[in-house]
Amino acid sequence: MFQVKNLTVTHKKDLTTLVEGLSFTLAPGDRAALIGEEGNGKSTVLKLLYDPQLVEPYAEWTGEIVDKGLRKGYLAQELAPAELELPVWEFCQCAQAFLDADPKALDRAARQVGLDAGLFWDARPLSTLSGGERVKLRLALLLLDGPDLLLLDEPSNDLDLATLEWLEGFLRGCKAPVLYISHDETLLERTANMVIHLERLRRRTLPRCTVARTGYKQYVEERASGFAHQEQVARKERAEFDAKQEKFRQIRDKVDHQQATITRQDPHGGRLLKKKMHSVLSMGRRFEREKEDMTALPEWEEAILTAFDGGKSAFPAGKTALRLDLPELRAGERLLARNVRLWVTGPEKVGIVGPNGAGKSTLLKLVADALLPRTDLRAAYMPQDYGDLLLGERTPVEILAPGGHREDVTRARTLLGNMKYKAEEMEHPAAGLSGGQRAKLLFLSMVLNGANALVLDEPTRNFSPLSAPVIRRVLADFPGVIISVSHDRLYLEQVCTRVLELGETGLKERV
Repeated sequence: MFQVKNLTVTHKKDLTTLVEGLSFTLAPGDRAALIGEEGNGKSTVLKLLYDPQLVEPYAEWTGEIVDKGLRKGYLAQELAPAELELPVWEFCQCAQAFLDADPKALDRAARQVGLDAGLFWDARPLSTLSGGERVKLRLALLLLDGPDLLLLDEPSNDLDLATLEWLEGFLRGCKAPVLYISHDETLLERTANMVIHLERLRRRTLPRCTVARTGYKQYVEERASGFAHQEQVARKERAEFDAKQEKFRQIRDKVDHQQATITRQDPHGGRLLKKKMHSVLSMGRRFEREKEDMTALPEWEEAILTAFDGGKSAFPAGKTALRLDLPELRAGERLLARNVRLWVTGPEKVGIVGPNGAGKSTLLKLVADALLPRTDLRAAYMPQDYGDLLLGERTPVEILAPGGHREDVTRARTLLGNMKYKAEEMEHPAAGLSGGQRAKLLFLSMVLNGANALVLDEPTRNFSPLSAPVIRRVLADFPGVIISVSHDRLYLEQVCTRVLELGETGLKERV
């Protein structure tokens, strides 16, 4: 059994409390989804529970972690740049479980995640694998160690649809307790039997933790229903209190007036009015005590708020946005597909799917290269790995308002506030932000640039399951063209007007 008792985590740089008083217990069969808005400390908590030294440079904590010698397996959200440059076989040999495994165990682990066992010995740099292949490889290495507790930070990122279904089955069948972060709402609904929700209320200054032993969908529905009922009761109590207060004010004003107009020749009446005023003031104090006991209005962390300018972002219906004909699609010397034809007209929203390693991101990069230089449209590109776009010491405000003009800075701060950035976070170097906060920043840059053609590689992958519905609505309402790669099943269903599957023989319409 794994226990966390009264865990509080504080950011060293600005002394922001990310988590306060978090307590929970995990037993075999528990599948706990750790959810919350971007930047609320989910990844920090996961690192801390695995190895406190991982967060020591930037966070301090109090509380108790009781693991009693459990073997913990941790899947980080991102790999270090140095790890990405290692040959695949050398990366694998960094794991002791790989060195200890016999060929049968290696083959079994590879089959579990849908990989060819030969990939373990591949000489290519890890960075040349697709995002999904890297996740599968790391999951396979994790399974070789036979952990007693799994801590998974975004295991669903970059997985193709078939492997997502495998991951759902793996989580449901896992006997060891699992604590995991995922932005895939479908995965959460199908796997979680416990929810740990990290929030930061009152302009992200007040942390709140909620632990519920229920499924994700049930948690969301019961939370919304509970808040609605609480708000109804609270508003009714306030209306009744206001009515009592109005009656109290009328009585008090009447007695005040009587005291002000009584003559000195009526001392008996004066004593009666003084006694009456004492009773009135006592009634007022009683009302104040009632006010303290009233049901509080519910508090919750609102989702992000932004939208594209409908006029600037509109794309003429029927106008050709892209005509791309590729006899071959290659990644270096590797042939990925033949006869790739991608024709898009306004205002279509195209989603591209396919197995990991099929070349979807490679194709999308070619699409971006074709659209970004054009002057007859305004294209914006969100790559799968957008760290390179946000490297350096520039802050979110400097990225959104590079000229430093007062009006631009004010607008940037307003938009960042709508995206739930604290004032301090607006001045943090963007490279140090969480994946979700960086995704919000790139999203805002597309809004500010008035783009009418978006090229998006996994656009919802770093948005929390609470923010993702807002992003999907914004993109579904976007009046321009979208060409995207996604494994988000709700995104494909709610945003895309066409879904194409990339295979060895090109792109095919997916029914």
